[in-house]
Amino acid sequence: MERALESLRVRGEREGPLLDAVRRYLSDGKHYLNAGDEVTALAIASYAEGLLDALRYLGLAEVEWPRGEIRRVFVGGTFDILHPGHIELLQFASRLGELHVVVARDATVERVKGRRPVLDESSRLKIVSSLRMVSRAMLGDPEDIMKSVEAVRPHVIVLGPDQPYEEEELARRAEERLGYRPEVIRFEGKREFGGGMRGSRDIVKAICSRCEGKRVEGD
Repeated sequence: MERALESLRVRGEREGPLLDAVRRYLSDGKHYLNAGDEVTALAIASYAEGLLDALRYLGLAEVEWPRGEIRRVFVGGTFDILHPGHIELLQFASRLGELHVVVARDATVERVKGRRPVLDESSRLKIVSSLRMVSRAMLGDPEDIMKSVEAVRPHVIVLGPDQPYEEEELARRAEERLGYRPEVIRFEGKREFGGGMRGSRDIVKAICSRCEGKRVEGD
């Protein structure tokens, strides 16, 4: 807010009382921030921001809001048969910054999991790309996971609860390729959803069990 006020260029005098209000809000916000009440401080800053933007929209002032570096967050996975566990993981990661999701290639899934995915890579990419918490989704490299990390250049890497990577080792490998050390966080929130299922494999088993001995409509 202070940096925005420094950039302020005023056109006229009618906006004087509004600018006085902005400065009072700024002073109050600092008070609450120093007192450890970040929520109230942020609410007060939002009032001040609204007044400055109102002046800008009315053409009475020009203001430039400072932009810091966007915190990029990396999540990689198969995302085959999207389920509540996937959504919880991506929601958690999106709260840490701008979310970039790398979807594993079909060949990678088959090599790592020993089976073909139910949905092909283009279908899985399309589904993940449509999620509102995802800023960008892309297909991974079929041979080298670190190429995807290099493409995103994340500040944070979020691992799913079952992904077979050790946090410290992954951070070290990323640092070798990036020239800096990203933070690596393990999402520990895996919980059961509908019918005691915990992942895509359980969904596939449930479908097979229910369809066993029955003719599936459309076949």
